[in-house]
Amino acid sequence: MDLMEFQGKDLFRAHGIPTTPQGQIATTPEQAEALATEYGVPVMVKAQVLTGGRGKAGGVKYCPDAAAAKAAAEAILGLDIKGHVVHKVLVEKASDIGEEYYLSILHDRVSKGYKAICSVEGGVEIEEVNRTQPDKVAKVDINPVDGMSEELANQILDQGAMPTDTRDQQVALLMKLYDGFVASDATLFEINPLIKTEDGRIIALDSKVSLDDNALFRHEDLAALEGPVPDDQQGDDLEARAKDKGLQYVKLDGDIGIMGNGAGLVMSTLDVVSQAGGEAANFLDAGGGASAESMAEGIAFVLGDPAVKVMLINIFGGITRCDDVANGVLGAMEMLGDVEQKLVVRLDGNSAEEGRRILEGANNPKIVPASQMIEAAEKAVALAKEA
Repeated sequence: MDLMEFQGKDLFRAHGIPTTPQGQIATTPEQAEALATEYGVPVMVKAQVLTGGRGKAGGVKYCPDAAAAKAAAEAILGLDIKGHVVHKVLVEKASDIGEEYYLSILHDRVSKGYKAICSVEGGVEIEEVNRTQPDKVAKVDINPVDGMSEELANQILDQGAMPTDTRDQQVALLMKLYDGFVASDATLFEINPLIKTEDGRIIALDSKVSLDDNALFRHEDLAALEGPVPDDQQGDDLEARAKDKGLQYVKLDGDIGIMGNGAGLVMSTLDVVSQAGGEAANFLDAGGGASAESMAEGIAFVLGDPAVKVMLINIFGGITRCDDVANGVLGAMEMLGDVEQKLVVRLDGNSAEEGRRILEGANNPKIVPASQMIEAAEKAVALAKEA
């Protein structure tokens, strides 16, 4: 379960993590104008959606006066950011930014523990910094049994090349970030940017929080934050629509739609697509015992995302027979009619040969067969570039 920025900041405050002054949510330009007048200017007007890249998409605006806050809200409300339509904005007092850093605690599937990530190069380009200058991004394993000590906190901050003039504040914040992360049964507590204000305070300017769905029974207050999705948002938020359909779906930033049966296989498919030079548009697990009908529903859902240029279906037949999957693929194509995107289909395992025979016999130019995972990924990447 992911939290919006304002919810994540409320959770930070509950655990003593210093953040920006508490703002309020506005759903109309007039409300944003009134809040800016109440707070005194300048203010920030920030889109509240469960995706990154808000600033680059025009979803975060600095407003020197109340009229500007109203105009900013008019521009942001209704904006589509990576498939998420903005229905609310956060209005809060603007902060005087001296320096920007990056800090996060996350669950690390590789080490089966926790990991702290820290960098003196925070802000909107942190992904590029991690890609081009990985030495400037410290990644330190944390043993959950030992937890976070002052010594380890200093080690993490040193490796992230964080300045020493506000080190006491940084250590205190990192230790509270870790304690809040563990206490909330979170999988991610991220601050980007963590800032040093002009008057020397270290505070969280933003928040990104993901909670473990399987632990929400221990946190009734946090589970209540999710709530029902309003009717007027059902057609806009892809993840909300997927949840209503019972699909295990996560929206991502690329243009290659992904579907597989089993979370492990889907994760491997994402990795192979990245290795082949592409970017996945989503994570969709059709389930280990997916029926032909559920396969057809998943295909229709993924192809309904306008960001998807091509779809890669990667199925290993176990409980699910590959001939049933093949019929599900053909049924979905018939149901959808004349779709623009091509489907790269890789079948392996139970009845895979029969499944491939069914697909080849259909002679559908929109279906591209592949026998190996890397072959399927390379074909999908090539087709996405051509589209």
